[in-house]
Amino acid sequence: MTKVLFTHDYGEEKFNLIKAMGYEIVHQREDTEFNEEELKGIEVLVCYNPFKNLDISKLDNLKLIQLSSTGTDQIPLNKLNKNTVVSNNKGGYSIPIGEWIVMSILNLMKNTYKLFRQQENKKWKMNKGCLEVYGKKVGFLGTGTLAQEGAKRLQGFGAEIIGFNTNGRIVDNMDLCYPLEEAHKVIGKCDIVICTLPYTEKTHELINNDFISKMKDGVFFINVSRGMIINEKDLIKNLKNGKIKGAALDVFYEEPLPAENELWNLENVIISPHNSWLSEMRNERRFEGIIENLRRYKEGLEVINKVDMKEGY
Repeated sequence: MTKVLFTHDYGEEKFNLIKAMGYEIVHQREDTEFNEEELKGIEVLVCYNPFKNLDISKLDNLKLIQLSSTGTDQIPLNKLNKNTVVSNNKGGYSIPIGEWIVMSILNLMKNTYKLFRQQENKKWKMNKGCLEVYGKKVGFLGTGTLAQEGAKRLQGFGAEIIGFNTNGRIVDNMDLCYPLEEAHKVIGKCDIVICTLPYTEKTHELINNDFISKMKDGVFFINVSRGMIINEKDLIKNLKNGKIKGAALDVFYEEPLPAENELWNLENVIISPHNSWLSEMRNERRFEGIIENLRRYKEGLEVINKVDMKEGY
């Protein structure tokens, strides 16, 4: 029997499917102290982020880490065995995040967040600052599955979609693509900028005062990737001075976002609690990837969504 550690309970029915494949399941929650005796012989770890409580360097037989997240920055590289394969949940949350991107664009451009505040105060006042998406240029920093699903849903709005990736390769549903290193030359054309980049050493605080200065005056900004890609102080500065007209932020440098963080008080910011990935299909989609990779592992095949940990995606 191959021993697999799950840190999330997917239910008896799904666990029985795994057992029928020849796996012995150990289930322990990520926020609890792990039982070292039960961890002996673990070959596969299916998890999100148990690494504060689980020292993976002690799992001598660990061959595969199957993440339920798209991001991989939670894995402590100094404790990761070079022979351990990491697979992520690439594409598993792309549909709800793609929808969230469209919702965020509309909320920002139609000023709905201001209307919601008026509703709370029972105030009837027409808002004449609404803008159209039609004819606008939308820039995606990163052209992975999150961006692709967002771009697909923007096709009917009559916007021009521009993508930025490592080499400028053309991606479905995008009109133009450029290398990310040339973004500073083109980003000023975009009315809306959306960050869907993976977090790596190269993207740490990539969006800082210098980068923002290359953006269009009055740009709208959306972040659904990782908070540490943004220099938060520079972001706040440019939200205050109007360089960035409005922002919809789902991820932050520190989560939960501390009550004293100045972003809470800015009227041109929409804050959501890392919520964009959630939908009623989240468990079904990520379990599809999990069971497929457990099947592949058993059969000695290469897993899907294998991550290059040197690159971080």
